[in-house]
Amino acid sequence: MSNAGATVSTFAGQLAEGFLNGNGTAALFSHPMGLATDADGNVYVADSFNSAIRKIATDGTVTTVAGTGAIGLVNGSAATAKFYAPSGLVLDATGNIYVADRGNNVIRKITPAGEVTTLAGNGIAGYANGTGAAATFNTPTGIAIDATGNLFVTDYGNNIIRKVTPAGVVTTIAGSRTAAYVEGTSTKASFNKPTGIALDATGNIYVTEALSHSIRVINADTLVTNFNGSTLGNSKVTSWLGSPNAIAIDASGNFWITDAAGRILKIDADRKFTVQAGVSGTTGSANGVGAAALFNNPTGIAVSKSGSVYVADYDNNLIRKLN
Repeated sequence: MSNAGATVSTFAGQLAEGFLNGNGTAALFSHPMGLATDADGNVYVADSFNSAIRKIATDGTVTTVAGTGAIGLVNGSAATAKFYAPSGLVLDATGNIYVADRGNNVIRKITPAGEVTTLAGNGIAGYANGTGAAATFNTPTGIAIDATGNLFVTDYGNNIIRKVTPAGVVTTIAGSRTAAYVEGTSTKASFNKPTGIALDATGNIYVTEALSHSIRVINADTLVTNFNGSTLGNSKVTSWLGSPNAIAIDASGNFWITDAAGRILKIDADRKFTVQAGVSGTTGSANGVGAAALFNNPTGIAVSKSGSVYVADYDNNLIRKLN
């Protein structure tokens, strides 16, 4: 393990929380969570306390994609639709945005034209598989997408991983609903409040668990194993990962991870582990190189096609950028 020293800067936002569009540090966010990027390098933000989806263009200009700043479960045009603490988002190949609408216990869809619908869930916290409104979730948090448009969701309150087809059919991929750390196949495995989720090029699913200090991997046969981390008394590995919040995989197969304790981590394709920025247990908002940069509960993370890494610095109300 080493500190590789990525350069951290503030891409958008201020320490003050608010709901304001503008360029770069003239814009305001309120506890941003999930991040995603599109093919053009734009960054999308699940602005949780503002109950809105924001967009940051490559020049730093911040606009609102959907949401009014008020809490609700309202479909319709982007200007009138309402969300409740959205926490995760992902884009498909045609520009649709899918949102894990955490407070509403639903999965939403925003078309490129700005029309917002509910793909799955009905607003009631629960556990039921089914199609569309017949399915229920309990605080869905992270969301990822495969090449054919299937969504994979960390159903945080149910301690399970769900799959949602483009038609809104919801099934359970893995997890027993019991909060625990158990390896096994499909529902014989157990998770403990899973948060982040990402897919690699071959379809393996990676899930972060801050409470278990681990990253789990689900293969094509739905076998759940430990990718990197430990709840089994290996204090060295636990200290490496800390409390992983979110995960992203870049085009070269590198894993980028936010540690809630204040670090940005990288595991390369050869499984070499480095701390790219931040200091465990030390909070702040300083920009700089490696350990000179400080975060306050970094949450969402995304990597653009050009290789830039973006972090939702949750308690600082900032979007940070790593070189």
